[in-house]
Amino acid sequence: MARASQSFTCTACGATASKWAGRCDSCGEWNSLAEDLPGDGPAPVLQLKKKQAITLSSLATEEAEAPRIISGIAEFDRVCGGGLVPGSALLVGGDPGIGKSTLLLQATAALAARGVRAIYISGEESGAQVKLRAKRLGLAGAPVELGIETRLGSILATVEKPTKQPPGILVIDSIQTVMADAIDAAPGTVSQLRGTTQELVRFAKRSGWTVILVGHVTKEGQIAGPRVIEHMVDTVLYFEGDRGHRFRILRGVKNRFGPTDEIGVFDMTGNGLEEVANPSALFLAGRRDNSSGSVVFAGMEGSRPVLVEIQALVAPTSLGTPRRTVVGWDSGRLAMVLAVLDTRCNLSLSSCDVYLNVAGGLRIYEPAADLAVATALISSYCNVAARFDSAVFGEISLSGEVRTVAQSDKRLKEATKLGLTHAIVPAGTNAVARTMSLQQVEMLNDLVDSFLIQADGHTAESQDARTPHENNNR
Repeated sequence: MARASQSFTCTACGATASKWAGRCDSCGEWNSLAEDLPGDGPAPVLQLKKKQAITLSSLATEEAEAPRIISGIAEFDRVCGGGLVPGSALLVGGDPGIGKSTLLLQATAALAARGVRAIYISGEESGAQVKLRAKRLGLAGAPVELGIETRLGSILATVEKPTKQPPGILVIDSIQTVMADAIDAAPGTVSQLRGTTQELVRFAKRSGWTVILVGHVTKEGQIAGPRVIEHMVDTVLYFEGDRGHRFRILRGVKNRFGPTDEIGVFDMTGNGLEEVANPSALFLAGRRDNSSGSVVFAGMEGSRPVLVEIQALVAPTSLGTPRRTVVGWDSGRLAMVLAVLDTRCNLSLSSCDVYLNVAGGLRIYEPAADLAVATALISSYCNVAARFDSAVFGEISLSGEVRTVAQSDKRLKEATKLGLTHAIVPAGTNAVARTMSLQQVEMLNDLVDSFLIQADGHTAESQDARTPHENNNR
């Protein structure tokens, strides 16, 4: 009897291999090859009739743009680009228990209250569990159509039943539980995820329904399953947050119909998720005056300026290898800033433990936070508090030069709106208000000198303050 052949599929790029390997040869991802079960493959593709031509159109042809569907939840609509586009497919991912189902149940109820037909299909919870959550959120009376099903054929047959209502919103929670009968594999496998997602995207395009899929994430924070499903859908949203914080961040990483990197901020309460119209004021609430190692970073999340507190603690260590602990920022970026401070500014941070935290649970990705992080580190190292009413932003090069960043005017306007009157910025940045004073920094070494002068009283003593560190290095 012939031995059944084995095949393995990369969950990151979809490439196939005849045997398992620790690393995918196509994309280089580690531990991404998963075994395909016998018969595990895509559904048969329908062949087009011979000489069947398609209709081509000119780019200059004007077509009426379909109006966006507004949910009424401003933060959700903002991340989606101003509302949901009919016929689009969205993928929402996030850690278990972060609030994905709560967010989408609230959005579905808000849409249904506006007269949009809304269907919520759950494959993970029973009907009683979903109704219990709706009651807790105060949505028991919302005209949402609830279904409990995991078979794709039954879901599509239910949605496609003729009605007098126009196409609306279909939420599937989650795509990992849905299975197609034509694919001989368990739910959640690579082929099932690829096949069911492809069929749901086709359904959205041909019918005009807006399909929202909930996706599980891996321990690395990526959507579980093949990366190809993120390419299939029109919009990919990540719901982020720390369970130790109340705040939740809805971040758009892909959007064919709007800007990416937009964020929506929500506050997790006993009554569900509540919108945060002014995230900057919320992130800075409870900040203490005259605390060293604390600065305000004026950042940009998409088109929205956001002020957030960055906290740093530099402490002597008795360990052979100092600790580097960072929450909310890239650890590699922190290592670069520490190396610049150590080499270009002669601060002996290599013999200190360094702890960095972005308050409020927000995660920062833009390089404009370099100067704010460096200021917090210098402030903690010198034990000198930065000005309480100042905002900081700027990118740091490996030579210690402070470079300008985009949208400086929006950052400064947001700082002025919240009552800040001082800003530490790269050289060449223009003020946007008379009440805002700017401390322009060309080289990072200049900022270090200003803190050492405050710590020691004058420039000569500030130079002496570096001598013990230099002796230690020798």
